[in-house]
Amino acid sequence: MKKIMLGNEAVARGLYEAGVRLVSSYPGTPSTEITEFAAGYEEIYAEWAPNEKVAMEVAIGASIAGGRAFCAMKHVGLNVAADPFFIGSYIGVGGGLLIGVADDPGMFSSQNEQDSRHYAIAAKLPCLEPSDSAECLAFTKMAYDFSERFDTPVLLRLNTRISHSRSIVDTSERLEKELVDYNKDPSKRVMMPANAKGRHVVLEARFDEMRTYAESCPFNRIVENEGSKIGIITAGPSFNYAREVFGEKASYFKLGLLNPMPTEALKAFASRFETVYVIEELDDIIETHCKKIGIQCIGKELLPLCDEYSQELLRDKLLGEKTEFVSDETPIPGRPPVLCPGCPHRGMFYLFKKMGLYVSGDIGCYTLGALPPLGAMDTTLCMGASISALHGFNKIRPDYAKKSVAVIGDSTFFHSGMTGLVNTTYNKGISTVVILDNRITGMTGHQQNPTSGMTLKGEEFHDICIEDIVLAAGIAKENLRVIDPDNLIEGEQILREELAKEAPSVIIARKPCALLKSVKRLPARTVDVNKCVGCAACMKIGCPCISVVNKKAVVDQTLCVGCGLCKHMCRLGALI
Repeated sequence: MKKIMLGNEAVARGLYEAGVRLVSSYPGTPSTEITEFAAGYEEIYAEWAPNEKVAMEVAIGASIAGGRAFCAMKHVGLNVAADPFFIGSYIGVGGGLLIGVADDPGMFSSQNEQDSRHYAIAAKLPCLEPSDSAECLAFTKMAYDFSERFDTPVLLRLNTRISHSRSIVDTSERLEKELVDYNKDPSKRVMMPANAKGRHVVLEARFDEMRTYAESCPFNRIVENEGSKIGIITAGPSFNYAREVFGEKASYFKLGLLNPMPTEALKAFASRFETVYVIEELDDIIETHCKKIGIQCIGKELLPLCDEYSQELLRDKLLGEKTEFVSDETPIPGRPPVLCPGCPHRGMFYLFKKMGLYVSGDIGCYTLGALPPLGAMDTTLCMGASISALHGFNKIRPDYAKKSVAVIGDSTFFHSGMTGLVNTTYNKGISTVVILDNRITGMTGHQQNPTSGMTLKGEEFHDICIEDIVLAAGIAKENLRVIDPDNLIEGEQILREELAKEAPSVIIARKPCALLKSVKRLPARTVDVNKCVGCAACMKIGCPCISVVNKKAVVDQTLCVGCGLCKHMCRLGALI
């Protein structure tokens, strides 16, 4: 049956049709929807893990047990999961194992433009890259036979454009794959040095076999256009852009298997053309391989290493044709990202700025607290780094300990913040940590986490108490406080009390995300124009509902959720 599917949805369909039994992931844009769609199939057990390392270890365990398994993450999540990723390459599989990693060229929702193909090369794992939804489904299904044939995990490399675009796919029925027998084999699966040395030899021999397979594998294909003098070697979304720009003027070697890449097949293809272009987003991995095997080609000397590609970019860089956009319409003004109306994090960031604190930030929607007018964040590194980084900062500058905080969300705390807190208490740090507990994983679209009381499959579960974890990590009971982040007076008082202590402390700012369906929307606030003097004090919290028109504050009645934070800002009582 033909259907139009999102790339991520097509991957999930491929998991279903391939007979996958288990999916474990941590949400990360642009990969999140794969696991959400997979959870919709009753035949697949699906879960949100606390972080990507755990997710990959769960999937590896399921594979060892003989079931086909999958885990998904974004590119930076692969950094977190790198340890089991490399070990998985050594031990191989029982049931087939596919690891979906979505890169983010252009950094639409990420802190870097890391190219995950490097990981596949370093771990000597096969890497597949689809260029549309049809290939997302097909490659996913074929990957499991590939995995079991060569006794190897397989990396499925996606990116934002493929994950979040739609195209036509052909669906079919599920293959009920029998469990692969489990046999105890410590030499294969117990990675102490003596065994690992032997497995490295096996890995190298396996990769040599895959090199031979790459010469004629079904993942790669050639699109011939008779009489063309241009040959293009490409992969992923760049294949689509190239075809739109060059059309029948070129022939194409479209790589689907990016590691290992063929040698003789590429050389034979390139030898037929006067000009050969290599078109790939981010790093010059295909180009380097081509030049290494003697292919004269044009690539990154004309094309950028940064950002995602487009048809316009290829026309400009390769054909010298500038694309002119002519429109009679008024251009749409830019809209900078802001914390949502009623966001429970807004009040805390206002207090941080008001108090002039050094703020060690973390990854989440609260990272937007770095933007004006709040501007209340000094650093953001990676998931879970805020607590650890503040500990290091305060060890070097102890005078800052009483005027600095680490801020982290509830999901990120469980992801990788807990270990940073243990490090702080164990090493006698005196940092103050603020956990913004909005009861959901907000950044990636409201996925469940250990605080939400619900599993991915919608099953009720008693939420794991952050307070218990904090106390177990070594924080004294008297140094643990729970506050309402909208109560600015109490919030400022407690911040000052905890910062003054010669001990590590934790403040949990607890209020559910304003966008949760369970959160009741209150009547919108209004402005008493007779009291308002246009001082714009209410604008300091950066609420998108509030503006100043004709020297009077105005509240957008369609956006306001009635949180009341703005009331604390107006000394004249004009906001009611």
